[in-house]
Amino acid sequence: MTAARLPTLANVAEHLRDDEIHVWRLDYHPRDGRGPLRAVLAAYLGLPADRVVLAEGAYGRPVLAGGHDPSLDFNWSHSGADALVAVGRHVAPGVDLECLRPRPRALAIAERYFSAEEAAALAALPPAARSAAFLELWTAKEAVLKALGRGLAFGLDRLSIAGTTERPSLQRLEGDDAAAWQLRRLAIAPGLVATLAWRGGERQVRFGTLASRG
Repeated sequence: MTAARLPTLANVAEHLRDDEIHVWRLDYHPRDGRGPLRAVLAAYLGLPADRVVLAEGAYGRPVLAGGHDPSLDFNWSHSGADALVAVGRHVAPGVDLECLRPRPRALAIAERYFSAEEAAALAALPPAARSAAFLELWTAKEAVLKALGRGLAFGLDRLSIAGTTERPSLQRLEGDDAAAWQLRRLAIAPGLVATLAWRGGERQVRFGTLASRG
């Protein structure tokens, strides 16, 4: 992942290549709704933000309404005061973001809802390490499900994640070829855990921030 501060949004959006996925970090306030998301997408579509029309897929995933550039797809996630927007061409990215915080019931949740392999891997960790490891698994699973266009109702036990903290790997996805998927951990900031997922070949991930961090 290229983790450098990028030039202006408009300049970067203009040069989005088919072998890239752009990920933007921005401030998030619930009162703004999807306004910041529309502003990012507007730069890629070459439109004013108020002309960006969003719709929902079959399982609630936000998508661009018909009439917009059909090659462009996106996903977004927010947690606390932060949001991430992932944008790509000819690919459906999935991104998930969580604030790192203690999860005293991490193992119990994993044993109930995760795959047996994931629950066993968490159980083998020292208790102090489980909260971060749980969120790494959670964001990876969510990112895959969002890229797939499905929600949690799909079943968290129907896919399994392994690999290292820096490079997670999809080991199993019911009804699909797990080897066709790419996962990337996003090193956003201390206290934030994020994962990007997409189905297809390798792509360069370019990261920038639009947030005001004084």
